[in-house]
Amino acid sequence: MPRFLVIARYEAQGARAVMAAGGSARRSAFAQAVFDLGGQLESFDFALGDADVYAVVDLPDAAAAASLSLSISGGGVATVRTVVLLTPEEIDRAARLNPDYPSGLR
Repeated sequence: MPRFLVIARYEAQGARAVMAAGGSARRSAFAQAVFDLGGQLESFDFALGDADVYAVVDLPDAAAAASLSLSISGGGVATVRTVVLLTPEEIDRAARLNPDYPSGLR
C-alpha cells in the first residue's frame, strides 16, 4: 500500500482544540479517518517548528490521500501538506526506467 507523509499546521482554533481534548484524542480522530479510507496509521507525532503534526500513513491510493487532506483542511482547523513516500526499492525501480526525454543538451 502506498505510504504518505501528512504534515499539518494548526490554525488557532485547532491548537485550542488540541489543548482542550489532548494530543491522544487528536491522534485517535486522525487514525479513525485513515481507517475509514481503508488505510493504517504508521506514526503520528507532534512537533515544534514550522509544522505541528507529522504522520506517516498507508493508504490505498492517491485519491484516499487527497480525501484525507481535503477533509482535514476543509474543517478549517489545520492546513495540510501531503507527500508521497517512496521506498529505496521503488527508487531502484525508478532508476532502471529509461523514458525517452530530450535533455536539451547538445
